[in-house]
Amino acid sequence: MINDDPYAAVTPAPPLRVFSNDLVDGTEMPLPYRDPDIGGTNASPHLAWADFPAETKSFAITCYDPDAPTGVGFMHWAVANIPASVTSLPAGAGAPDGPMPPGSLTLPNDLRMRQYIGPNPPTGSGRHRYVFIVHAVDVPALEIDPELTPVVLGFNLHFHTLARGNMTVWVDAEAPR
Repeated sequence: MINDDPYAAVTPAPPLRVFSNDLVDGTEMPLPYRDPDIGGTNASPHLAWADFPAETKSFAITCYDPDAPTGVGFMHWAVANIPASVTSLPAGAGAPDGPMPPGSLTLPNDLRMRQYIGPNPPTGSGRHRYVFIVHAVDVPALEIDPELTPVVLGFNLHFHTLARGNMTVWVDAEAPR
């Protein structure tokens, strides 16, 4: 596992295991999970997790591009309040009408859309990492205004994370499209 966890410096946490039928940690992101403008479908990939603490009461997932030319990165997806009984999401769960578990809260991403948006790094910006992070949380639901941003989720996770794991894939902005 590549350690691209942007939360680690602020909130160290024991590891949990993150894996996928669709992604391989440290490799290029397959085309279907990218932006439609470059041939993708904006489908979120299958994600699963294991080896989390028994006291976990819910999960949160974020997908973050630390290499976006913004100075602060770019959040592609942020979901909280996934029930502790759920240990995987199928491909496409991040769509606006995707099969998210009841009670889950999808916050607006950095484009203010309540969904997963696939990568489309701007030409000239090099290789970008996309970090899928699963957080084991100590409460059944984080009380977050659904209109707020993933930054507020990150702030709340600082106080409630029991364990965390990540999977990183990349897209090269200079590759032929």
